[in-house]
Amino acid sequence: MTKESQTPDTSEEDPASSPERPTRRSFLTRVGAAGVAIGTGQLHSVALADTDVAPQEAPAASNASADRATMQIRLNINGSNYDLDIDPRTTLLDCLREHVHLTGTKKGCDHGQCGACTVHVDGRRVNSCLSLAATHEGEAITTIEGIGKPGALHPMQAAFVEHDGFQCGYCTSGQIMSAVALLHEPYGHSDDDVKEAMSGNICRCGAYSNIVSAIQQIRRKV
Repeated sequence: MTKESQTPDTSEEDPASSPERPTRRSFLTRVGAAGVAIGTGQLHSVALADTDVAPQEAPAASNASADRATMQIRLNINGSNYDLDIDPRTTLLDCLREHVHLTGTKKGCDHGQCGACTVHVDGRRVNSCLSLAATHEGEAITTIEGIGKPGALHPMQAAFVEHDGFQCGYCTSGQIMSAVALLHEPYGHSDDDVKEAMSGNICRCGAYSNIVSAIQQIRRKV
C-alpha cells in the first residue's frame, strides 16, 4: 500500500454532488435556506432549485381554473326554468345564491347542521348546502321567494310576524320553509312534536317559543 493511499481525504463532501447521502451540514444548509426563503417570499424559487426544475417548467396555477369543466343544467325554481352553466360540484345553495341570485336562502354553517339553507324539492324539505344542484334537474325547487311576497304572505310567514318568531332574521327563511313542509308531514299535534320536527333548524337568538306558537296557530287551521 502506498503512502498516498494511506493519507486520509480531509476535503468536505459537496452536498450538491451527493444527493443520495445528505450530510448533517447539507441538511442544515437546506433547512436554513428554506427559512430565509420563507422570510423573503422566495420559497418557490428554492423549491425549484432543489428539484432542478426550471421556473418556466413549473405548471401555471392560473391554468387550473381555466381547464375546469362546467355543465349545462336546467332547474325549475319557483315555477320558472333556469338554464345554467355551472361547475358540477356546485351545491344547490350556491347555485341559488350565486347563479340565480335568490338570496333569501341563507348560508349558515354550510354543513347541514343549522337549517338556514332549507328549501323544498318536490315538496320535501332539503338542506340545500348538502345537495348538488346538478342532481335536481326535472324536480320542482321552491325557495322562500316562492312561498309568498310582500302584500301576499304565506299564512306561515304572517304567523311568524304576528308571534315575533324571529329576532336577527338570519335563520327565519329556513325556519319558515321547514314549518310549511311540516304542515304535510305526519307529526303529532303537541308542542313537543313541533319541537322535534323543527329540531334541524337552529335559532341562535333563541326565539323558539314564538316559533312554536306561530307554527301551532297555522297547524290548527289546516
